[in-house]
Amino acid sequence: MSKQINRKNEHVSLSENFYKDGDSAFKDVHFMHHSFPQMDVTEVDLSTHLGPLSFSLPFFINAMTGGSDWTGKLNQKLAIVAHETGLAIATGSISAGLKNPEVEASYKIVRKENPNGLVFANLGAGHGAENAKKAIDLVAADALQIHVNAPQELVMPEGDREFSNWLENIQEIVETIDVPLIVKEVGFGMSRETIQRLQKIGVKYIDISGKGGTNFAQIENFRRPELKLDGLESWGQTTPVSLLEAMEVQNNSQIISSGGIRTAQDIVKSLALGASLVGISSQFMHMILKDVDLAIEQVEQWKMEIERSMTLLSAKTVADLQNTDVIITGKTAEWATLRDIDLKQYAQRSSK
Repeated sequence: MSKQINRKNEHVSLSENFYKDGDSAFKDVHFMHHSFPQMDVTEVDLSTHLGPLSFSLPFFINAMTGGSDWTGKLNQKLAIVAHETGLAIATGSISAGLKNPEVEASYKIVRKENPNGLVFANLGAGHGAENAKKAIDLVAADALQIHVNAPQELVMPEGDREFSNWLENIQEIVETIDVPLIVKEVGFGMSRETIQRLQKIGVKYIDISGKGGTNFAQIENFRRPELKLDGLESWGQTTPVSLLEAMEVQNNSQIISSGGIRTAQDIVKSLALGASLVGISSQFMHMILKDVDLAIEQVEQWKMEIERSMTLLSAKTVADLQNTDVIITGKTAEWATLRDIDLKQYAQRSSK
């Protein structure tokens, strides 16, 4: 087994070992309850869009894995969930498939099991337009995710140490490919400055992927045989903070919320804070390692709870959630204050 294939397996195993279902930064986000919804549950429309792409539900299965026989089997299960529920799905990084043709099948299985659904390819920012096209073609992708993961690379024993060409690569890809490009973090969050730099080079779709879910700095630090980098395990911004940062400079871009999304309420809160779409990773992996049917049932439960929550918030559409009153407290509010983000604008939206 090659070192890269073994690493793909280790990432999934360690992610599950470190999986935690509990405290979340979304506890700082609260909805103001108004007693008269003035609408019916049947009026709720859960569809949303990202540029030219239409989604029947406002969440999807975000990038996780691929690159080995075992992770190919996991991708197959995830793709079955996507097919049965109508969710979009992203592959894990296809870089292993570009280097080793023998593991291409671990990615192609996603399209095979989900022939008519939305599939996103995924590749690191160290790749240029040529590899981006190959990744798209490999799974007949409807969109391409380019992940940026400097903290993970720096902690990873065999990771990259050169990042000076990342923005240049992304700009080349934006100007070359024929499908939407999504630039995403991998659990370290984004600042408004990061988002502005992406907007400047033409990126319209941005996944802020905040701290709170899979911690790749922790995973890579565990894999280090020596010279541990414990201090970097707490690096980054949470998902709610990253959403607040993004909304300060949103302009014409659309924001995807991911990172530590575990519940229907996390989805609704993300959408209310300005996200157009929500990505879920480790929660799906946790479920399909137990039972695919469990994951399918969970999607239906989330769908029902989102519909009920939107009714309580008088939100007939996903976009209407951005007119609801959201109270932000705790550490998230402290961060926002120091970054000069006015939280009153979220707390008094329905009265405007």
